[in-house]
Amino acid sequence: MSFPLAHETWFLSDPYDLDWSFISEGLTLALLGVALATTLLLRLVNRYGDGVNIPWLAAAAPYIPFSIRIHLAVSLVGLLSLGLYLSPAMDLQTDFAGIALGGVMALTAIGMATGFKAREAACLLILAGPLGMLEFGVEPVLQRIDLLGLAAFVLIVGPGRWSADLERGKASDRFAREGPIEDRDLDLLANGILFLRVAAGLALIFVALYEKLLNPQLALDFLADHENLQVANQIGLGMSDLDFVRVAGTIEVLFGLLLISGALPQVIVLVAGIPFNATLWFFGINELVGHLPIYGAMLAILVFGSHPRLRPTTYGWGSWTRTGDRDQDHATARTSSAN
Repeated sequence: MSFPLAHETWFLSDPYDLDWSFISEGLTLALLGVALATTLLLRLVNRYGDGVNIPWLAAAAPYIPFSIRIHLAVSLVGLLSLGLYLSPAMDLQTDFAGIALGGVMALTAIGMATGFKAREAACLLILAGPLGMLEFGVEPVLQRIDLLGLAAFVLIVGPGRWSADLERGKASDRFAREGPIEDRDLDLLANGILFLRVAAGLALIFVALYEKLLNPQLALDFLADHENLQVANQIGLGMSDLDFVRVAGTIEVLFGLLLISGALPQVIVLVAGIPFNATLWFFGINELVGHLPIYGAMLAILVFGSHPRLRPTTYGWGSWTRTGDRDQDHATARTSSAN
């Protein structure tokens, strides 16, 4: 393996068969059990302290839909300029299928960058997954399921500020109204963030499975070419390469579970951001354009998690869990008006 959260399949092209024996070993299962128990514990802790208010970060909330669109657009343009489809693991060929898939990426990027027919562009990006599976197979596309979360966010919440759709009256700015954000808008934000969170978490879990826990040989070959990434030995832990693969894969699963659970969103995003950014030093542009969408998702969670009114949207389970929040808001409003 390599540094946690690096993508081996983005840099190794030889085919590998999945090995179920490694993940079924007692030590691997024990570590995965620890990851699950840690997730449940931190989710419980979240009930007693869900985060802190950071006004300067919270002030960026109205611009998050724009940020999501731009992260997607720049990533898609960057990948396409390198002749890649959705990730560095999928090379576009100069045939009909490659040109058609490249056209899908280009149209999506234009829609996201300009905010013109942004919801249609989001639908096109969602369709890009099944289309990619026809050409590249299921596994590499599943590892980019984080793109599905961003597309779903734009589809549900809308393109937001600085979009052509807003200028031509085809979309609304959910933060433009005076006073508190309306319940309907909060419901939509909660649903959008839920898709964003779950998709990002599943992407990390799929990467951990396909590149490490179900494919340790791929990870070992990658590590053989990048010995400086065996962090455990460099800090004197004396861990074997195979055990490092096991631990790093479990860490990715843990981060994925934590994102899905919504436990302590501000803390988890900040901690996960360390290895995500550290890999840029080693792998450069491929890693950057591949990771931009998940950077956008993490930024959205961090900003909304720093806003006292929006924080519950980052750890709830969509609009169907906001009933209690709405009742509490209405009771507070009635008390304020009575006073």
